Amino acid sequence: MNPPRALTCTTTAVDGGTAHVAISGDITYDSGDRLPAAVAELLAAHPVRHLHLDLTDLGFCDSSGLGALLTVLRATTAAGAELHLDNRPPSLDRLLRRTRTYDHLTRAAGRERKERLDH
Repeated sequence: MNPPRALTCTTTAVDGGTAHVAISGDITYDSGDRLPAAVAELLAAHPVRHLHLDLTDLGFCDSSGLGALLTVLRATTAAGAELHLDNRPPSLDRLLRRTRTYDHLTRAAGRERKERLDH
């Protein structure tokens, strides 16, 4: 088994109420609190309506990582923002489906898709 990769959360853009945060590494028991902390700091500093987490470089996500994503969802919802999980790796989608949190965590993406189809 490979050692866990360090988790980094890098704000890549905050523009017009939209923020993008690039996630790199593993979200695990040892690192899971970094993601909600980074998002809380971002939401406190900027009025955000849409928070996009770019998960292109996400490695492993365990149950603590899932908890971190749910905490981020609660924080963005409380701030009046929508959470978008962009570029999800297949392993994360499998975890979300297995834990029946897929629809809950990806609801904003589904709503946007429906709006595009309706117009």
